[in-house]
Amino acid sequence: MDIILVPGFWLDASSWEDVTPALEAAGHRVHPLTLPGLESVDADRGGIGLRDHVEAVVTLVDRLTEESGEKVALVGHSGGGAVIHGAVDARPDRVARAIYVDSGPLGEDGVVNDELPSEGDDVPLPPWEMFENADLTDFTDELRARFRARAVPHPARAASDPQRLSDERRYDVPATVIACEFPSAMLQEWIAGGHPFVAELARIRDVEYADLPTGHWPQFTKPAELGEVIRAAVDRDR
Repeated sequence: MDIILVPGFWLDASSWEDVTPALEAAGHRVHPLTLPGLESVDADRGGIGLRDHVEAVVTLVDRLTEESGEKVALVGHSGGGAVIHGAVDARPDRVARAIYVDSGPLGEDGVVNDELPSEGDDVPLPPWEMFENADLTDFTDELRARFRARAVPHPARAASDPQRLSDERRYDVPATVIACEFPSAMLQEWIAGGHPFVAELARIRDVEYADLPTGHWPQFTKPAELGEVIRAAVDRDR
């Protein structure tokens, strides 16, 4: 199966490099994405919004499904979860499964994160002190240094633009939520309690949960394990 990997804020396609071996070894065709505006530190991020990121994924979905005649799997980490959910909404008949890595689907009018400090068109990677302790679990000084060295400012509008959705068939696309910072049981408690944070997730008809206890960036802290969890989720749809 074709698997599209969408990174979260400040990251490009290379952030998946330690995750892909498990997927490729299982025979899958892996397509890590660099979203518009994340090509380099010097890239022009002016005017790039959330919809541009969604459309980048949709364009690749269309190409791959037309070439193979088969549905694809979408994987979104962190803010990439909002992006893949927008793509599921745009192409519900072309996606076999949406996999949310320490993230979830973003509903209509929701924004990814409009509280991050911006500098013009850019949202730079903030100091580590701005993150919660749970975000940084297993994130060693070496990993932090590697992340900061490769980090690219995120387009400001992609962080603050409202999500736009239109096709309720998105709720028929199976989803997997990989819970890292807190256990999946907590997510399910929130759903049972009607918490607005998980309102969109609660409307998806077929959701499975997988726990991978670590911080917010499992592609760095537990990449092999993350690859295996993604592989297991995708293989259910083969």
